[in-house]
Amino acid sequence: MDNGAFVYFMANQHNTTLYVGVTNDLLRRVAEHKAHINKGFTDKYNCEKLVYYESLGSIEYAIEREKQLKKWRREWKNNLIHSMNLDWNDLSESIGLTEEYIEGIKEHYRMERGE
Repeated sequence: MDNGAFVYFMANQHNTTLYVGVTNDLLRRVAEHKAHINKGFTDKYNCEKLVYYESLGSIEYAIEREKQLKKWRREWKNNLIHSMNLDWNDLSESIGLTEEYIEGIKEHYRMERGE
């Protein structure tokens, strides 16, 4: 899934917490969230479900869109998610994410840390 850049929403299990992010590699980035690689917001609030994403032409456009979305009210974000994903399903499989890929990401970071 290589279309330039993406803006995306990750949610926790009960959809009460949302994270808005940007990346040039959606598959890798979602795997990192699911594997809790980076100890930050998504790790702290257990945001492991990919519930929305947009493919944009460049990282600059994606960053611009991310900044815009972060300023939106929660109701507007919910409506945007509903437009693509009415039931707030985890869309990670639809972008090609597998458990094997997540395990590969975990192994990559373990090796990077010398474990």
